[in-house]
Amino acid sequence: MASGKAAAMGETEGFVKCLADPETDKVLGVHIVGPHATDLISEAALAIKMGATVEQVTQVIHAHPTLAEALLEAAEAVHGRAIHI
Repeated sequence: MASGKAAAMGETEGFVKCLADPETDKVLGVHIVGPHATDLISEAALAIKMGATVEQVTQVIHAHPTLAEALLEAAEAVHGRAIHI
């Protein structure tokens, strides 16, 4: 429900969860459940492979409206800054 694009598509069931190391802020894993999950996982895989922090993920521009914004929202939620959930 937090994604405007998902709502416009009529696909509002699912979620994205970002897991990070509390000491280093590095992205450790991402769970994506719902339609088009396979289209979204590549950004998360890249973040993990590059050793990106959650903060770095939040600094990447995510086009609007897109389903990829769900990863941004999940990353913002790690630090209590999500605004759509």
